[in-house]
Formats: sequence, structure tokens, C-alpha cells
Amino acid sequence: MTTTNDVAYTGWSPPGPADLPRDELQAQLEVYSETVLLRGFEGDRTWVRTVSADEIANVFTRHLGFASGLLPENALWWSQGETGQVVALWRPPQVWPVALQREAFQPPARLRLPMPGLVFICSPGRAPWVYAALERPSDPEQQLYRAPAFNVFRDGRTCPGSHRFPEEMGRIPESFFQSFFSLTGDTKDRSKQHPDNLQALWEELDGQADYPVEDLVPQCTVGRVMATSEGRRGYY
Repeated sequence: MTTTNDVAYTGWSPPGPADLPRDELQAQLEVYSETVLLRGFEGDRTWVRTVSADEIANVFTRHLGFASGLLPENALWWSQGETGQVVALWRPPQVWPVALQREAFQPPARLRLPMPGLVFICSPGRAPWVYAALERPSDPEQQLYRAPAFNVFRDGRTCPGSHRFPEEMGRIPESFFQSFFSLTGDTKDRSKQHPDNLQALWEELDGQADYPVEDLVPQCTVGRVMATSEGRRGYY
């Protein structure tokens, strides 16, 4: 902490009669491009110190509090991320009906595909992030895998196209499979057996009961996905 007396400050008067007492400034936050300062005023003495975003958040949390409310079924974790609230949802291995748009302006192919267990990182009304898992995650060090699906970028983000996802986060995983899947985009390294041809994998899986989990391609840990969903980048 440093002290200084060269900062001018003023009091504040609430609306009303002019003879109301002035409300004296006690402290102020100063947000700069690379740091945040907390400046305090105590009589003729002024002090200033740097503060972190976590310290500021903790102060507001003590006074306001945060609660998730009732979480959707199969929720893994909840956080307040950069874009608002985030919920991670688990969907166990199952067969999903999908519509694959092989050619433009032609009816989509209707497939029934077994998928591994999937982790969906959901925010209200937004396209989710999707990862595959061998089992329901229970440890930050647990391995996640690339989702073997179209419309998913290499980092797990999904491309919504013209599809609109619901505000109710518990419905987002099902909404993902109700969207139309396209052959466009980067689909490499989603399968060990078909690293350059995801369409061949889907056609091979169509009508099967179980996904061959030994074919999954590792991507990252649960902890890294948790950190990313909270806006942090330091977890690997």
C-alpha cells in the first residue's frame, strides 16, 4: 500500500434541500488498461493499493451472494462465465436420430447414430461446446475426447448455422441433435479409424447400437474445460 495526498476528491450531495449534509467519498475504484487501483480517503490522508478482479468479486459476493438455483438433470457443474451463467450437462451413451445434409437443396439423410457419453457446456440461447467422455466426469484430471460429430470445431465449439438454441439450458443437448448437420467445416481427427472422413464413420455407425469408444481421439482434461468455461486459461 502507498499513501499520497495529491489526489483531489469531492463530496456528494443527494437530491433535495441544499442544507442536506454532504456524503463524503470514502473510497473509489480506478480501472486502468493493465491494473485496478483502490483509492481510499481518511480525513486528510489518502491511500492507494492495487486490487485483483478476484478481490473485487469476493466483496460483491459477500454482499450479493450467488446461487445456481435448481440445476437441470445430469448437471456436472455450474459457473458464472464471461458470457453469463454456464452449466455443464452430461448425456450418457445412447442412439441419437440425426439429419445429415449431404447435398444443398436436397432432403437430408436421416440416420440413427450411437454416440459415446457427451459433455455439453451450455449457456442460455447459445450454441454449446461438446466433448466426448468414457464415463460421467467426476475428476478434473479425467480425459475428454473430440466429439465425433459434424458442426463441431476442433476446440469443441459448435457451429449453430441458422439453428436457434433454447434459453432453457436443460434442452440444449437435445436441440443440438435436432439441428441439421453439414459436411462442411473441419472434421479431421474425430476418429482413429477414419481420421480424414467423418462421413464414412457416420455411415458405418448408422443403425448400430453402441459407439466403439476405442475409436475416440483424446482432446483435453475435464479441468481444462472447466477453466475455459469460467473464462480462465491457465489449466492444462
